[in-house]
Amino acid sequence: MAKTKPGRKDLDSYTIKGTNKVVKVGDCVLMRPADSEKPPYVARVEKIEADHRNNVKVRVRWYYRPEESIGGRRQFHGAKELFLSDHYDVQSAHTIEGKCVVHSFKNYTKLENVGAEDYFCRFEYKAATGGFTPDRVAVYCKCEMPYNPDDLMVQCEGCKDWFHPACMGMTIEQAKKLDNFLCSDCVSEDDAKRSPNSFPVAPLSETKVESKRRKR
Repeated sequence: MAKTKPGRKDLDSYTIKGTNKVVKVGDCVLMRPADSEKPPYVARVEKIEADHRNNVKVRVRWYYRPEESIGGRRQFHGAKELFLSDHYDVQSAHTIEGKCVVHSFKNYTKLENVGAEDYFCRFEYKAATGGFTPDRVAVYCKCEMPYNPDDLMVQCEGCKDWFHPACMGMTIEQAKKLDNFLCSDCVSEDDAKRSPNSFPVAPLSETKVESKRRKR
């Protein structure tokens, strides 16, 4: 833990200017970017301190959005996905605009409603090299992509793997109407002749809950 410099004192909390929201060490915050057209930066507060003039500064650990990483945004990255980086910084507490919650991937997939201040993180990111921890994750479907919690996936009742409707030649609307599903590898010729339309899936809400549980 960083030592407090002479003339400075550690603070237990900081109240965001113009609000009654209290920030403590360990909280995740939204910080005002220099470019007002960009979305706020997201960071985790590591330390809060004030100098002899009572100017409050925060030491933060930055979260990166996928598009801010060296590899850029990829198909499996969720809209609210962040990477916890090894990039630390000291900023004026006045740049804090609000608080947010960065959930674990598992907890995020269990949310019934995702709010504007909800994010998730499943990777740590090395800003200098572009490396990730973990560097491997499970993949699904014929396309062999990691799970994106924003996408509907359907589970095959045969092999129990998960698939994107588009990869199975279905629209989202068709997938929502199905009661259960068998992937092409699990449908025998006899089954296909006997029941050509039995590509059954649960409704969207139920399917997403099941797929969320399956992923971690």
